[in-house]
Amino acid sequence: MLAGDLVLVAVLVMLGLGVEELDNGSAARMLSSAVAVLVLTLLRRRLPVLTLVVGSALGAYLPGAFLVVILLGWSAGRRVPGVVRAFGAFTVAFIASLGLSVFKDWSQGRVVLVIVFGTLMFLAMTVMPALASRYWSQRHTLLRALQERNAQLMRERAMIAGQARLRERQRIAQDMHDSLGHQLALISVHTGALEVDPVLTERQREAVGVLRAASVAAMHELREVVGILRDGVEAPVPVEESAGPAARGVAGIAGIVEAARGAGTDVRLTTSGQPRPLVAACDHAAYRITQESLTNAYKHAPGAAITVELRYEDDSLVVEIANGPAAGPGAGEVVSGGQGLTGLRERARLVGGMVHAGTTEGGGFRVAGVLPYGTEPAGARETGVEEVADDFGQQLRVPMLKGAAVPVDWAAVDRELTRGRSRTGGIALGCGIAVAALVVLLIVIGAGVALLVGSASDVTISKATFDAARVGEPEEAVRARLPDGGSILTEGLESKGPPTPEGSNCIALLAAGNAELTTDSVFRFCFKDGKLVEKQAYQAKQ
Repeated sequence: MLAGDLVLVAVLVMLGLGVEELDNGSAARMLSSAVAVLVLTLLRRRLPVLTLVVGSALGAYLPGAFLVVILLGWSAGRRVPGVVRAFGAFTVAFIASLGLSVFKDWSQGRVVLVIVFGTLMFLAMTVMPALASRYWSQRHTLLRALQERNAQLMRERAMIAGQARLRERQRIAQDMHDSLGHQLALISVHTGALEVDPVLTERQREAVGVLRAASVAAMHELREVVGILRDGVEAPVPVEESAGPAARGVAGIAGIVEAARGAGTDVRLTTSGQPRPLVAACDHAAYRITQESLTNAYKHAPGAAITVELRYEDDSLVVEIANGPAAGPGAGEVVSGGQGLTGLRERARLVGGMVHAGTTEGGGFRVAGVLPYGTEPAGARETGVEEVADDFGQQLRVPMLKGAAVPVDWAAVDRELTRGRSRTGGIALGCGIAVAALVVLLIVIGAGVALLVGSASDVTISKATFDAARVGEPEEAVRARLPDGGSILTEGLESKGPPTPEGSNCIALLAAGNAELTTDSVFRFCFKDGKLVEKQAYQAKQ
Protein backbone atom coordinates (compact mmCIF):
# COMPACT_ATOMS: atom_id res chain seq x y z
CA MET A 1 0.00 0.00 0.00
CA LEU A 2 2.82 2.40 0.86
CA ALA A 3 4.56 1.61 -2.42
CA GLY A 4 1.38 2.44 -4.35
CA ASP A 5 1.00 5.73 -2.47
CA LEU A 6 4.58 6.68 -3.29
CA VAL A 7 3.97 5.97 -6.96
CA LEU A 8 0.89 8.21 -6.85
CA VAL A 9 2.92 10.91 -5.14
CA ALA A 10 5.61 10.71 -7.82
CA VAL A 11 3.06 11.05 -10.62
CA LEU A 12 1.23 13.95 -8.98
CA VAL A 13 4.48 15.75 -8.14
CA MET A 14 5.71 15.52 -11.73
CA LEU A 15 2.39 16.83 -13.07
CA GLY A 16 2.41 19.56 -10.42
CA LEU A 17 5.90 20.68 -11.39
CA GLY A 18 4.68 21.06 -14.95
CA VAL A 19 1.81 23.24 -13.76
CA GLU A 20 4.19 25.34 -11.64
CA GLU A 21 6.49 25.77 -14.61
CA LEU A 22 3.63 27.10 -16.74
CA ASP A 23 2.68 29.49 -13.94
CA ASN A 24 6.30 30.69 -13.50
CA GLY A 25 6.39 29.32 -9.96
CA SER A 26 9.46 29.78 -7.79
CA ALA A 27 11.63 26.93 -6.50
CA ALA A 28 10.25 27.41 -2.99
CA ARG A 29 6.67 27.11 -4.24
CA MET A 30 7.53 23.98 -6.22
CA LEU A 31 9.07 22.39 -3.13
CA SER A 32 6.05 23.36 -1.02
CA SER A 33 3.73 21.81 -3.58
CA ALA A 34 5.70 18.55 -3.59
CA VAL A 35 5.70 18.35 0.22
CA ALA A 36 1.97 19.11 0.36
CA VAL A 37 1.20 16.37 -2.16
CA LEU A 38 3.29 13.85 -0.18
CA VAL A 39 1.73 14.67 3.20
CA LEU A 40 -1.86 14.83 1.94
CA THR A 41 -1.55 11.57 0.02
CA LEU A 42 -0.14 9.63 2.98
CA LEU A 43 -2.71 11.02 5.45
CA ARG A 44 -5.80 10.77 3.25
CA ARG A 45 -6.93 7.42 4.71
CA ARG A 46 -6.61 8.38 8.38
CA LEU A 47 -7.88 11.97 8.03
CA PRO A 48 -10.11 12.05 4.93
CA VAL A 49 -12.05 15.20 5.90
CA LEU A 50 -9.06 17.23 7.07
CA THR A 51 -6.91 16.37 4.05
CA LEU A 52 -9.81 17.18 1.70
CA VAL A 53 -10.34 20.63 3.22
CA VAL A 54 -6.61 21.43 3.44
CA GLY A 55 -5.92 20.17 -0.09
CA SER A 56 -8.80 22.20 -1.54
CA ALA A 57 -7.56 25.33 0.26
CA LEU A 58 -3.92 24.90 -0.76
CA GLY A 59 -4.90 24.61 -4.42
CA ALA A 60 -5.54 28.35 -4.52
CA TYR A 61 -1.94 29.23 -3.55
CA LEU A 62 -0.04 26.14 -4.70
CA PRO A 63 -1.02 25.33 -8.30
CA GLY A 64 1.40 22.40 -8.23
CA ALA A 65 -0.67 20.71 -5.51
CA PHE A 66 -4.00 21.31 -7.21
CA LEU A 67 -4.26 17.88 -8.88
CA VAL A 68 -4.06 16.06 -5.53
CA VAL A 69 -7.69 17.06 -4.87
CA ILE A 70 -8.75 14.35 -7.36
CA LEU A 71 -7.17 11.71 -5.15
CA LEU A 72 -8.43 13.36 -1.96
CA GLY A 73 -11.98 13.54 -3.33
CA TRP A 74 -11.87 9.85 -4.31
CA SER A 75 -10.58 8.86 -0.86
CA ALA A 76 -13.04 11.03 1.08
CA GLY A 77 -15.97 9.87 -1.03
CA ARG A 78 -15.61 6.28 0.17
CA ARG A 79 -14.32 6.90 3.70
CA VAL A 80 -16.52 9.68 5.08
CA PRO A 81 -19.52 7.89 6.64
CA GLY A 82 -23.04 9.20 6.25
CA VAL A 83 -24.55 11.45 3.61
CA VAL A 84 -24.89 14.44 5.94
CA ARG A 85 -21.29 14.25 7.13
CA ALA A 86 -20.00 13.80 3.58
CA PHE A 87 -22.08 16.73 2.35
CA GLY A 88 -20.75 18.89 5.18
CA ALA A 89 -17.15 17.92 4.49
CA PHE A 90 -17.36 18.72 0.79
CA THR A 91 -19.24 21.95 1.50
CA VAL A 92 -16.47 23.13 3.84
CA ALA A 93 -13.86 22.11 1.26
CA PHE A 94 -15.72 24.01 -1.45
CA ILE A 95 -16.02 27.14 0.71
CA ALA A 96 -12.32 26.98 1.59
CA SER A 97 -11.27 26.50 -2.01
CA LEU A 98 -13.53 29.16 -3.48
CA GLY A 99 -13.08 31.64 -0.63
CA LEU A 100 -9.28 31.59 -0.82
CA SER A 101 -9.39 31.80 -4.63
CA VAL A 102 -11.62 34.87 -4.47
CA PHE A 103 -9.44 36.42 -1.75
CA LYS A 104 -6.31 35.81 -3.81
CA ASP A 105 -7.75 37.30 -7.03
CA TRP A 106 -9.83 40.02 -5.39
CA SER A 107 -7.42 42.73 -6.46
CA GLN A 108 -7.75 41.59 -10.07
CA GLY A 109 -11.43 42.44 -9.99
CA ARG A 110 -12.72 39.35 -11.84
CA VAL A 111 -14.62 37.88 -8.94
CA VAL A 112 -17.49 36.47 -10.98
CA LEU A 113 -15.12 34.67 -13.35
CA VAL A 114 -13.19 33.18 -10.42
CA ILE A 115 -16.41 31.97 -8.76
CA VAL A 116 -17.81 30.37 -11.91
CA PHE A 117 -14.56 28.71 -12.96
CA GLY A 118 -13.71 27.63 -9.39
CA THR A 119 -17.15 26.05 -8.91
CA LEU A 120 -16.91 24.10 -12.14
CA MET A 121 -13.40 22.90 -11.36
CA PHE A 122 -14.40 21.79 -7.84
CA LEU A 123 -17.34 19.84 -9.22
CA ALA A 124 -15.23 18.14 -11.88
CA MET A 125 -12.00 17.58 -9.94
CA THR A 126 -13.36 16.81 -6.46
CA VAL A 127 -17.08 16.04 -6.36
CA MET A 128 -17.26 13.76 -9.38
CA PRO A 129 -14.37 11.47 -8.25
CA ALA A 130 -15.98 11.37 -4.80
CA LEU A 131 -19.32 10.27 -6.25
CA ALA A 132 -17.64 7.60 -8.36
CA SER A 133 -15.68 6.36 -5.34
CA ARG A 134 -18.75 6.33 -3.13
CA TYR A 135 -20.69 4.35 -5.72
CA TRP A 136 -17.88 1.81 -5.99
CA SER A 137 -17.58 1.51 -2.21
CA GLN A 138 -21.33 1.08 -1.69
CA ARG A 139 -21.42 -1.58 -4.39
CA HIS A 140 -18.72 -3.55 -2.58
CA THR A 141 -20.61 -3.08 0.68
CA LEU A 142 -23.72 -4.47 -0.98
CA LEU A 143 -21.77 -7.48 -2.21
CA ARG A 144 -20.40 -8.13 1.27
CA ALA A 145 -23.89 -7.81 2.78
CA LEU A 146 -25.24 -10.25 0.22
CA GLN A 147 -22.41 -12.63 1.00
CA GLU A 148 -23.11 -12.55 4.73
CA ARG A 149 -26.85 -12.87 4.18
CA ASN A 150 -26.39 -15.76 1.78
CA ALA A 151 -24.04 -17.50 4.21
CA GLN A 152 -26.56 -17.11 7.02
CA LEU A 153 -29.38 -18.48 4.87
CA MET A 154 -27.26 -21.44 3.80
CA ARG A 155 -26.32 -22.22 7.38
CA GLU A 156 -29.95 -22.01 8.47
CA ARG A 157 -31.08 -24.18 5.58
CA ALA A 158 -28.39 -26.76 6.31
CA MET A 159 -29.34 -26.81 10.00
CA ILE A 160 -33.03 -27.24 9.19
CA ALA A 161 -32.26 -30.03 6.73
CA GLY A 162 -29.98 -31.70 9.27
CA GLN A 163 -32.61 -31.50 11.98
CA ALA A 164 -35.24 -32.91 9.63
CA ARG A 165 -32.97 -35.80 8.72
CA LEU A 166 -32.18 -36.44 12.38
CA ARG A 167 -35.88 -36.53 13.29
CA GLU A 168 -36.63 -38.94 10.45
CA ARG A 169 -33.70 -41.17 11.39
CA GLN A 170 -34.86 -41.20 15.00
CA ARG A 171 -38.37 -42.17 13.90
CA ILE A 172 -37.00 -45.02 11.76
CA ALA A 173 -34.74 -46.14 14.59
CA GLN A 174 -37.65 -46.20 16.99
CA ASP A 175 -39.77 -48.21 14.57
CA MET A 176 -36.96 -50.69 13.98
CA HIS A 177 -36.34 -51.04 17.71
CA ASP A 178 -40.01 -51.56 18.54
CA SER A 179 -40.79 -54.01 15.74
CA LEU A 180 -37.66 -55.94 14.83
CA GLY A 181 -36.29 -55.87 18.36
CA HIS A 182 -39.43 -57.49 19.70
CA GLN A 183 -39.46 -60.21 17.03
CA LEU A 184 -35.76 -61.00 17.42
CA ALA A 185 -36.15 -61.18 21.19
CA LEU A 186 -38.96 -63.72 20.80
CA ILE A 187 -36.82 -65.81 18.43
CA SER A 188 -33.92 -65.74 20.86
CA VAL A 189 -36.08 -66.77 23.82
CA HIS A 190 -37.83 -69.61 22.00
CA THR A 191 -34.64 -70.99 20.42
CA GLY A 192 -32.94 -70.85 23.81
CA ALA A 193 -35.78 -72.90 25.27
CA LEU A 194 -35.64 -75.38 22.39
CA GLU A 195 -31.90 -75.80 22.78
CA VAL A 196 -32.34 -77.30 26.26
CA ASP A 197 -35.40 -79.39 25.32
CA PRO A 198 -34.47 -83.05 26.14
CA VAL A 199 -36.71 -84.33 23.36
CA LEU A 200 -34.45 -82.90 20.60
CA THR A 201 -31.59 -84.90 19.18
CA GLU A 202 -28.01 -83.63 19.30
CA ARG A 203 -28.19 -82.63 15.65
CA GLN A 204 -31.38 -80.67 16.26
CA ARG A 205 -29.90 -78.95 19.31
CA GLU A 206 -26.90 -77.92 17.22
CA ALA A 207 -29.16 -76.43 14.57
CA VAL A 208 -31.23 -74.62 17.18
CA GLY A 209 -28.00 -73.30 18.74
CA VAL A 210 -27.04 -71.83 15.36
CA LEU A 211 -30.44 -70.12 15.15
CA ARG A 212 -30.10 -68.71 18.66
CA ALA A 213 -26.58 -67.42 17.94
CA ALA A 214 -27.86 -65.84 14.69
CA SER A 215 -30.72 -64.13 16.53
CA VAL A 216 -28.34 -62.79 19.20
CA ALA A 217 -25.96 -61.50 16.48
CA ALA A 218 -28.93 -59.92 14.71
CA MET A 219 -29.88 -58.18 17.95
CA HIS A 220 -26.37 -56.76 18.27
CA GLU A 221 -26.39 -55.54 14.67
CA LEU A 222 -29.84 -54.03 15.11
CA ARG A 223 -28.58 -52.16 18.18
CA GLU A 224 -25.66 -50.78 16.16
CA VAL A 225 -27.89 -49.71 13.26
CA VAL A 226 -30.36 -48.07 15.62
CA GLY A 227 -27.49 -46.21 17.29
CA ILE A 228 -26.21 -44.97 13.94
CA LEU A 229 -29.67 -43.84 12.84
CA ARG A 230 -30.34 -42.12 16.14
CA ASP A 231 -27.00 -40.44 16.82
CA GLY A 232 -25.20 -40.56 13.49
CA VAL A 233 -22.27 -42.56 14.90
CA GLU A 234 -21.76 -46.25 15.54
CA ALA A 235 -22.43 -47.12 19.15
CA PRO A 236 -19.48 -48.71 21.01
CA VAL A 237 -19.83 -52.36 21.94
CA PRO A 238 -20.11 -52.84 25.71
CA VAL A 239 -17.33 -54.79 27.40
CA GLU A 240 -19.61 -57.61 28.53
CA GLU A 241 -20.87 -58.04 24.94
CA SER A 242 -17.55 -57.65 23.13
CA ALA A 243 -17.20 -61.38 22.77
CA GLY A 244 -20.73 -61.79 21.42
CA PRO A 245 -20.99 -60.37 17.89
CA ALA A 246 -18.17 -60.95 15.45
CA ALA A 247 -16.03 -58.09 14.21
CA ARG A 248 -17.65 -56.09 11.41
CA GLY A 249 -14.72 -56.24 8.97
CA VAL A 250 -12.45 -58.59 7.08
CA ALA A 251 -11.60 -60.22 10.40
CA GLY A 252 -15.27 -61.12 10.87
CA ILE A 253 -15.65 -62.87 7.51
CA ALA A 254 -14.21 -66.11 8.94
CA GLY A 255 -16.87 -65.96 11.68
CA ILE A 256 -19.83 -65.75 9.34
CA VAL A 257 -18.32 -68.48 7.14
CA GLU A 258 -17.96 -70.70 10.21
CA ALA A 259 -21.54 -69.92 11.24
CA ALA A 260 -22.73 -70.92 7.76
CA ARG A 261 -20.86 -74.21 8.04
CA GLY A 262 -22.47 -74.83 11.41
CA ALA A 263 -25.87 -74.41 9.75
CA GLY A 264 -25.01 -77.21 7.33
CA THR A 265 -23.91 -75.15 4.32
CA ASP A 266 -20.81 -76.16 2.37
CA VAL A 267 -18.75 -72.92 2.51
CA ARG A 268 -15.03 -72.65 1.77
CA LEU A 269 -12.88 -69.57 2.56
CA THR A 270 -9.57 -68.95 0.77
CA THR A 271 -7.17 -66.03 1.12
CA SER A 272 -4.37 -65.09 -1.28
CA GLY A 273 -1.80 -62.32 -1.35
CA GLN A 274 -0.21 -60.38 1.46
CA PRO A 275 -2.90 -59.17 3.90
CA ARG A 276 -2.98 -55.42 4.25
CA PRO A 277 -5.01 -53.15 6.54
CA LEU A 278 -7.98 -51.29 5.10
CA VAL A 279 -9.57 -48.08 6.26
CA ALA A 280 -12.63 -48.62 8.43
CA ALA A 281 -15.20 -47.92 5.71
CA CYS A 282 -13.60 -50.32 3.20
CA ASP A 283 -13.13 -52.96 5.89
CA HIS A 284 -16.80 -52.76 6.82
CA ALA A 285 -17.85 -52.82 3.15
CA ALA A 286 -15.92 -56.10 2.60
CA TYR A 287 -17.79 -57.67 5.51
CA ARG A 288 -21.19 -56.50 4.26
CA ILE A 289 -20.53 -57.70 0.70
CA THR A 290 -19.68 -61.18 2.02
CA GLN A 291 -22.63 -61.22 4.40
CA GLU A 292 -25.18 -60.14 1.80
CA SER A 293 -23.79 -62.54 -0.84
CA LEU A 294 -24.02 -65.49 1.57
CA THR A 295 -27.57 -64.51 2.47
CA ASN A 296 -28.53 -64.40 -1.21
CA ALA A 297 -26.95 -67.84 -1.75
CA TYR A 298 -28.94 -69.28 1.18
CA LYS A 299 -32.19 -67.89 -0.20
CA HIS A 300 -31.82 -68.47 -3.95
CA ALA A 301 -29.56 -71.57 -4.11
CA PRO A 302 -30.22 -73.67 -1.02
CA GLY A 303 -27.83 -76.56 -0.63
CA ALA A 304 -25.33 -75.23 -3.19
CA ALA A 305 -21.64 -75.12 -2.36
CA ILE A 306 -20.29 -71.60 -1.75
CA THR A 307 -16.74 -70.31 -2.13
CA VAL A 308 -15.52 -67.11 -0.50
CA GLU A 309 -12.21 -65.76 -1.76
CA LEU A 310 -10.21 -62.78 -0.47
CA ARG A 311 -7.46 -61.63 -2.83
CA TYR A 312 -5.06 -58.91 -1.64
CA GLU A 313 -3.83 -57.30 -4.83
CA ASP A 314 -1.42 -54.39 -5.26
CA ASP A 315 -3.97 -51.60 -5.10
CA SER A 316 -7.19 -53.17 -3.86
CA LEU A 317 -8.86 -56.03 -2.05
CA VAL A 318 -11.05 -58.32 -4.17
CA VAL A 319 -13.89 -60.08 -2.32
CA GLU A 320 -15.47 -62.79 -4.46
CA ILE A 321 -18.39 -64.99 -3.44
CA ALA A 322 -19.62 -67.67 -5.84
CA ASN A 323 -22.14 -70.45 -5.54
CA GLY A 324 -23.22 -73.31 -7.75
CA PRO A 325 -26.76 -74.09 -8.84
CA ALA A 326 -29.34 -74.99 -6.23
CA ALA A 327 -29.07 -78.58 -5.05
CA GLY A 328 -32.85 -78.96 -4.80
CA PRO A 329 -36.12 -77.06 -4.51
CA GLY A 330 -36.35 -74.23 -2.02
CA ALA A 331 -38.13 -74.37 1.28
CA GLY A 332 -40.89 -72.10 0.09
CA GLU A 333 -41.45 -68.51 -0.86
CA VAL A 334 -38.28 -66.42 -0.65
CA VAL A 335 -38.69 -63.10 1.16
CA SER A 336 -36.50 -60.46 -0.48
CA GLY A 337 -36.52 -56.70 -0.55
CA GLY A 338 -34.79 -56.59 -3.92
CA GLN A 339 -32.32 -53.93 -2.74
CA GLY A 340 -29.41 -56.08 -1.54
CA LEU A 341 -27.15 -55.84 -4.59
CA THR A 342 -28.12 -52.21 -5.15
CA GLY A 343 -27.06 -51.40 -1.61
CA LEU A 344 -23.76 -53.24 -2.08
CA ARG A 345 -22.96 -51.28 -5.24
CA GLU A 346 -23.74 -47.99 -3.49
CA ARG A 347 -21.65 -48.96 -0.46
CA ALA A 348 -18.69 -49.82 -2.71
CA ARG A 349 -19.10 -46.63 -4.73
CA LEU A 350 -18.95 -44.47 -1.62
CA VAL A 351 -15.51 -45.87 -0.75
CA GLY A 352 -14.20 -45.62 -4.31
CA GLY A 353 -14.75 -49.27 -5.25
CA MET A 354 -17.17 -51.30 -7.34
CA VAL A 355 -19.30 -54.46 -7.20
CA HIS A 356 -20.07 -56.82 -10.07
CA ALA A 357 -22.77 -59.50 -9.88
CA GLY A 358 -23.94 -62.04 -12.43
CA THR A 359 -24.53 -65.67 -13.29
CA THR A 360 -21.76 -68.16 -14.02
CA GLU A 361 -21.51 -70.68 -16.87
CA GLY A 362 -22.56 -73.61 -14.68
CA GLY A 363 -25.80 -71.94 -13.60
CA GLY A 364 -24.47 -70.49 -10.39
CA PHE A 365 -24.10 -66.89 -9.25
CA ARG A 366 -21.04 -64.75 -8.53
CA VAL A 367 -20.57 -61.47 -6.66
CA ALA A 368 -17.18 -59.72 -6.77
CA GLY A 369 -16.30 -56.51 -4.96
CA VAL A 370 -13.16 -54.45 -5.59
CA LEU A 371 -12.27 -52.18 -2.65
CA PRO A 372 -9.27 -49.82 -2.43
CA TYR A 373 -7.08 -49.94 0.63
CA GLY A 374 -7.02 -46.30 1.61
CA THR A 375 -10.10 -44.42 0.40
CA GLU A 376 -12.45 -42.79 2.88
CA PRO A 377 -16.16 -42.54 2.12
CA ALA A 378 -17.18 -39.59 0.01
CA GLY A 379 -17.37 -36.52 2.22
CA ALA A 380 -15.68 -38.20 5.21
CA ARG A 381 -12.57 -36.05 5.02
CA GLU A 382 -14.53 -33.05 6.17
CA THR A 383 -16.93 -34.25 8.82
CA GLY A 384 -20.14 -32.26 9.04
CA VAL A 385 -19.64 -30.55 5.67
CA GLU A 386 -22.31 -30.79 3.03
CA GLU A 387 -22.22 -29.86 -0.65
CA VAL A 388 -25.23 -27.69 -1.37
CA ALA A 389 -26.16 -25.24 -4.08
CA ASP A 390 -26.66 -21.65 -3.01
CA ASP A 391 -29.28 -19.23 -4.31
CA PHE A 392 -27.01 -18.24 -7.19
CA GLY A 393 -26.42 -21.81 -8.38
CA GLN A 394 -22.95 -22.12 -6.88
CA GLN A 395 -21.77 -25.24 -5.05
CA LEU A 396 -20.87 -24.37 -1.46
CA ARG A 397 -19.34 -26.47 1.30
CA VAL A 398 -21.62 -25.64 4.21
CA PRO A 399 -20.79 -26.52 7.85
CA MET A 400 -23.88 -28.26 9.12
CA LEU A 401 -24.00 -27.14 12.74
CA LYS A 402 -21.17 -24.68 13.02
CA GLY A 403 -21.11 -20.92 12.84
CA ALA A 404 -18.12 -20.66 10.55
CA ALA A 405 -18.42 -18.32 7.63
CA VAL A 406 -19.42 -19.90 4.33
CA PRO A 407 -17.13 -19.14 1.39
CA VAL A 408 -19.22 -17.41 -1.25
CA ASP A 409 -18.17 -16.84 -4.82
CA TRP A 410 -18.11 -13.04 -5.05
CA ALA A 411 -17.67 -13.22 -8.80
CA ALA A 412 -20.90 -15.18 -9.11
CA VAL A 413 -22.77 -12.68 -6.96
CA ASP A 414 -21.28 -9.83 -8.94
CA ARG A 415 -22.35 -11.44 -12.22
CA GLU A 416 -25.85 -11.92 -10.85
CA LEU A 417 -26.10 -8.29 -9.75
CA THR A 418 -24.75 -6.90 -13.00
CA ARG A 419 -26.86 -9.40 -15.02
CA GLY A 420 -24.22 -10.44 -17.49
CA ARG A 421 -22.07 -7.34 -17.58
CA SER A 422 -18.33 -7.74 -17.44
CA ARG A 423 -16.47 -7.71 -14.15
CA THR A 424 -15.07 -4.28 -14.99
CA GLY A 425 -18.54 -2.86 -15.55
CA GLY A 426 -18.62 -1.26 -12.10
CA ILE A 427 -15.27 0.44 -12.63
CA ALA A 428 -16.34 1.63 -16.06
CA LEU A 429 -19.59 3.01 -14.67
CA GLY A 430 -17.85 4.79 -11.81
CA CYS A 431 -15.20 6.28 -14.06
CA GLY A 432 -17.89 7.15 -16.57
CA ILE A 433 -19.37 9.55 -14.05
CA ALA A 434 -16.07 11.41 -13.83
CA VAL A 435 -15.67 11.40 -17.62
CA ALA A 436 -19.21 12.71 -18.04
CA ALA A 437 -18.45 15.49 -15.55
CA LEU A 438 -15.33 16.45 -17.48
CA VAL A 439 -17.34 16.51 -20.71
CA VAL A 440 -19.93 18.75 -19.08
CA LEU A 441 -17.14 20.97 -17.82
CA LEU A 442 -15.66 21.26 -21.29
CA ILE A 443 -19.09 22.04 -22.74
CA VAL A 444 -19.68 24.74 -20.15
CA ILE A 445 -16.24 26.22 -20.72
CA GLY A 446 -16.78 26.13 -24.48
CA ALA A 447 -20.14 27.82 -24.14
CA GLY A 448 -18.61 30.44 -21.87
CA VAL A 449 -15.82 31.11 -24.35
CA ALA A 450 -18.38 31.42 -27.14
CA LEU A 451 -20.40 33.90 -25.08
CA LEU A 452 -17.29 35.90 -24.26
CA VAL A 453 -16.24 35.99 -27.88
CA GLY A 454 -19.75 37.04 -28.88
CA SER A 455 -19.78 39.82 -26.31
CA ALA A 456 -16.28 41.04 -27.21
CA SER A 457 -17.76 43.54 -29.66
CA ASP A 458 -19.70 45.12 -26.80
CA VAL A 459 -16.53 45.92 -24.82
CA THR A 460 -13.98 46.87 -27.50
CA ILE A 461 -13.38 50.14 -29.33
CA SER A 462 -10.85 51.25 -31.88
CA LYS A 463 -8.09 53.74 -31.22
CA ALA A 464 -9.78 56.17 -33.57
CA THR A 465 -12.89 56.18 -31.36
CA PHE A 466 -10.69 56.75 -28.33
CA ASP A 467 -8.88 59.65 -30.04
CA ALA A 468 -12.15 61.20 -31.20
CA ALA A 469 -13.35 61.72 -27.65
CA ARG A 470 -12.41 65.14 -26.23
CA VAL A 471 -12.09 66.04 -22.60
CA GLY A 472 -14.95 68.43 -21.72
CA GLU A 473 -17.47 66.88 -24.13
CA PRO A 474 -20.91 66.13 -22.73
CA GLU A 475 -21.17 62.67 -21.23
CA GLU A 476 -24.20 61.77 -23.33
CA ALA A 477 -22.38 62.54 -26.58
CA VAL A 478 -19.34 60.47 -25.61
CA ARG A 479 -21.39 57.49 -24.34
CA ALA A 480 -23.43 57.52 -27.52
CA ARG A 481 -20.25 56.59 -29.46
CA LEU A 482 -19.13 53.97 -26.91
CA PRO A 483 -20.45 50.40 -26.31
CA ASP A 484 -22.23 49.55 -23.05
CA GLY A 485 -19.17 47.80 -21.55
CA GLY A 486 -21.15 45.56 -19.21
CA SER A 487 -19.20 42.30 -19.47
CA ILE A 488 -17.10 39.97 -17.36
CA LEU A 489 -14.19 40.76 -19.69
CA THR A 490 -13.97 44.33 -18.43
CA GLU A 491 -14.79 43.71 -14.78
CA GLY A 492 -12.28 45.55 -12.55
CA LEU A 493 -10.25 47.01 -15.42
CA GLU A 494 -10.99 50.62 -14.41
CA SER A 495 -9.11 50.15 -11.13
CA LYS A 496 -5.98 48.68 -12.74
CA GLY A 497 -4.77 51.91 -14.31
CA PRO A 498 -3.82 55.35 -12.98
CA PRO A 499 -5.86 56.75 -10.10
CA THR A 500 -9.29 57.93 -11.14
CA PRO A 501 -10.42 61.56 -10.57
CA GLU A 502 -12.17 61.98 -7.26
CA GLY A 503 -15.94 61.71 -7.51
CA SER A 504 -15.85 60.56 -11.13
CA ASN A 505 -17.68 57.65 -12.77
CA CYS A 506 -15.43 55.62 -15.07
CA ILE A 507 -15.93 53.02 -17.78
CA ALA A 508 -13.12 50.78 -19.03
CA LEU A 509 -13.15 49.23 -22.53
CA LEU A 510 -10.73 46.96 -24.37
CA ALA A 511 -8.70 48.13 -27.31
CA ALA A 512 -9.56 46.38 -30.58
CA GLY A 513 -6.81 44.21 -32.08
CA ASN A 514 -5.05 43.48 -28.80
CA ALA A 515 -2.67 40.50 -29.40
CA GLU A 516 -1.21 40.13 -25.92
CA LEU A 517 -2.12 36.98 -23.97
CA THR A 518 -1.19 38.15 -20.50
CA THR A 519 -2.13 41.86 -20.64
CA ASP A 520 -5.09 43.89 -21.88
CA SER A 521 -4.91 47.25 -23.67
CA VAL A 522 -7.47 49.37 -21.87
CA PHE A 523 -9.19 52.65 -22.81
CA ARG A 524 -10.73 54.34 -19.78
CA PHE A 525 -13.22 57.22 -19.80
CA CYS A 526 -14.11 59.08 -16.59
CA PHE A 527 -17.17 61.35 -16.29
CA LYS A 528 -18.10 63.94 -13.69
CA ASP A 529 -20.91 66.48 -13.57
CA GLY A 530 -22.18 65.33 -17.00
CA LYS A 531 -18.85 65.84 -18.79
CA LEU A 532 -15.82 63.77 -19.83
CA VAL A 533 -13.14 64.82 -17.37
CA GLU A 534 -10.42 62.27 -18.24
CA LYS A 535 -9.47 59.57 -20.71
CA GLN A 536 -6.57 57.15 -20.23
CA ALA A 537 -4.92 54.38 -22.26
CA TYR A 538 -2.89 51.79 -20.33
CA GLN A 539 -1.94 48.12 -20.06
CA ALA A 540 -3.58 45.92 -17.40
CA LYS A 541 -2.40 42.46 -16.39
CA GLN A 542 -4.98 39.73 -16.67
